[in-house]
Amino acid sequence: MRYVYLFHEGNARMKELLGGKGANLAEMTNIGLPVPCGMTITTDACREYYNNGKKLPEGLVEEVTRNLKAIEAEAGKRFGDEDDPLLLSVRSGAVFSMPGMMDTILNLGLNAATFKALARHTGNMWFACDTYRRFIQMFSDVVMEIPKDKFEHILQEQKAAQGVTQDQELSVESLLAVIDKSKALYRQEIEEDFPEDVTRQLFLSIEAVFRSWNNHRAIVYRNLNKIDHNLGTAVNIQAMVFGNMGEDSGSGVAFSRNPSTGERKLYGEYLINAQGEDVVAGVRTPRPIAELGEDMPEIFEQFRSIAKKLERHYRDMQDIELTIERGKLYILQTRNGKRTAQAALKIAHDMVGEGLIDKKEALLRIDPEHLAHVLHRQIDSSADLTVLAAGLAASPGAAFGSVVFDANEAEHLGRIGSKVILVRVETTPDDIHGIVQAQGILTSRGGMTSHAAVVTRGMGKPCVCGCEAVKVDYEQQLFTVGSTVVRKGELISIDGTTGQVILGAVPLKDPELSKEYQTILEWADEVRTLQVRANADTPEDAEKSRKFGAQGIGLTRTEHMFMAQERLPYVQRMILATTTEERMGALLPLRIMQENDFYSILKAMHDLPVCIRLLDPPLHEFLPSLEKLLVETTELRIRKDNPQLLEEKERLLAQVVKLHEANPMMGHRGCRLGITYPEVYEMQMHAIFNAASRLTRDGYTVLPEIEIPLTISKAEMEILKGRCDRIARECMELHRVSFTYLCGSMIELPRAALLAGEIAESAEFFSFGTNDLTQTCFGFSRDDAEGKFLPAYIHQHILKDNPFAVLDREGVGRLMRIAVEEGRKTRPDLMIGICGEHGGDPSSVEFCHEIGLDLVSCSPYRIPIARLAAAQAALKHPRPVG
Repeated sequence: MRYVYLFHEGNARMKELLGGKGANLAEMTNIGLPVPCGMTITTDACREYYNNGKKLPEGLVEEVTRNLKAIEAEAGKRFGDEDDPLLLSVRSGAVFSMPGMMDTILNLGLNAATFKALARHTGNMWFACDTYRRFIQMFSDVVMEIPKDKFEHILQEQKAAQGVTQDQELSVESLLAVIDKSKALYRQEIEEDFPEDVTRQLFLSIEAVFRSWNNHRAIVYRNLNKIDHNLGTAVNIQAMVFGNMGEDSGSGVAFSRNPSTGERKLYGEYLINAQGEDVVAGVRTPRPIAELGEDMPEIFEQFRSIAKKLERHYRDMQDIELTIERGKLYILQTRNGKRTAQAALKIAHDMVGEGLIDKKEALLRIDPEHLAHVLHRQIDSSADLTVLAAGLAASPGAAFGSVVFDANEAEHLGRIGSKVILVRVETTPDDIHGIVQAQGILTSRGGMTSHAAVVTRGMGKPCVCGCEAVKVDYEQQLFTVGSTVVRKGELISIDGTTGQVILGAVPLKDPELSKEYQTILEWADEVRTLQVRANADTPEDAEKSRKFGAQGIGLTRTEHMFMAQERLPYVQRMILATTTEERMGALLPLRIMQENDFYSILKAMHDLPVCIRLLDPPLHEFLPSLEKLLVETTELRIRKDNPQLLEEKERLLAQVVKLHEANPMMGHRGCRLGITYPEVYEMQMHAIFNAASRLTRDGYTVLPEIEIPLTISKAEMEILKGRCDRIARECMELHRVSFTYLCGSMIELPRAALLAGEIAESAEFFSFGTNDLTQTCFGFSRDDAEGKFLPAYIHQHILKDNPFAVLDREGVGRLMRIAVEEGRKTRPDLMIGICGEHGGDPSSVEFCHEIGLDLVSCSPYRIPIARLAAAQAALKHPRPVG
């Protein structure tokens, strides 16, 4: 097997083999851009490394050595040469972009001899010292796993001793001292000298990059972005070029368009006399890329031309790394740039107008989850704000939360539901787990291309970077702005759109949606075949759903209407009734309340279908808890001071005990209630059909769909549909109106899926309740599984995803396929949909399209996601015409 390719031997289509970075370096080399020469070790080699028990694959050393000679010939320098040494960078390159998650070693090939040669050949001793001390620190940290903080401490001590604050202000003597102390630290930690053999440095570094594929932050990032853990990373070995050789050198990162807003304008940052790590790590606050036009106008124009060429070539916004060495421009990397949701929409929309892509490609490029990010709330402009400071508006949106300074603490608090803002001097890739759980990020250093900015933009979280007025004190767990002190746990707000840092929690409001957002969803509606509805239980949710483009309501959960405080006593009277007459008396006021509920919802959705699920949960959920009643009754018995109250509590306790179920999820609920307590379901049917009749009489078009939950047989459906038809007929005759309605079954049990053909003889539609279907298919209680063992199952790759978030295609999906096939054999025009929260998950929506469902239903804020996901599914898997 071949493991190594020189850059000119690859191309952009070899991404799976060469990784994204290697494939793009090859492509740029072949289209004539100024790319330093190099080679790529394939992802095959990484996978083989792990298969071999973390040993380099057989033959890899020889391949690298052979290809290194070709690089030496092209560069005109030799690796390890004591006159004019070739130095190398060793960088990761996964198939999918994972910015900052894996490791890099720069300036590789320096030792005592080549360091002196570098100084002689360049005539710049300061540059050689700075490069050597960087290499020692990076190699020690990445390859040998000595904490970099220990080297930073040496650097800070030396700056203090010399009385300077910036790295570039250090004298040659100070840098030599840093080098000596760093080597001594290495010897102390590793118990051997820093390696002088440059070949050993190279292969140790290759192994370190392979190992970094499975470091903690990379695993967290892959889990977050659903990237396959078995892909492995490529390794790119490239001739070094240096941005830290003086005032005619520099490094930068730039985007061909603004990654926050999508504006068609070069956007980025650079630093004079710096290596690229200085720009992205946030060690120094960089300058806007436009100012490069003042410092180096010819270089700036050359770079701007290259950025345009790359964007046209890849037909997407590019994220480009550049280095300027003694007045010569080099391009070190290009990739499709990470962008905010707003920018993604604008760029896709604008590129259609520019003729770079068509509408279909624009739709396929947008991550459906980006549409949820667009709906993030913003600070209410009418609020009275106490603005502490302003930094760089690195990622739009607004958030508030308690201040925390540690990523581990942010992760812990976020997981238990606390809202936190993670405040750091600068973030590193090791903070990824805390960033995931935080509401937003605030850093005192770093720019628009720093780690914090790039990662939060990709996640759709607000971020304020480079807020230098914020002085962070990790030891005392506080930050100061002038005389204001903000301690851990205190509330602050951040506005990633303006860069403001605000004291306290501020009111937020819904965003205004852009024309690009509306246009792209209109494009999605043109191509999708799945109908998208909303799960809505109130008129307010119904109106919001229409605003987001819902084509009806796919699930109204009537039990939510019973939970209101003023209604609960009537519900409890109905449950505690011992005779049918008593129960009917309690149900009458509930029927009036429900009729008004249904009237409002049907009115809000006039002309659109509304699927109403009859009462589903077991009755004990409406009563006080058994444990609480036992305590109260026991206390009353001991006190003996209120016999009347004791009698009432004992009567209630007896009924709660009678209704208590060992496994309520599988107990006396759903249509089983409708069979044993027919008056409950009949009350709801009367309320629905009376509301529909009144609206029809008032001139509205109503399309109610009555959903029977938890069915397992044709017999249940026949009984309940018979009652539904009878009550509908009675109500229409009473009001002298006529309207269309449907009565269908919720398929949420394996038996119902398997017997779907029989159930369809009575049911006029199916709606998959995928939450319960998942629970009963897996034998998992969702609450127990997610809180106890499910994370371990995902971590150990027993399950790829949480099946309650992403539909399980193999098990649950197979039951759904059977139900669709059998149901439509009986009733070819059977309408079938899905109404669980899976209806707003893009992968699940795609599966629903593939198996021929008619509709998906989800919560209001997931509707835009479902609309786009349905369009993408239609483009990827076109349904046969007719």
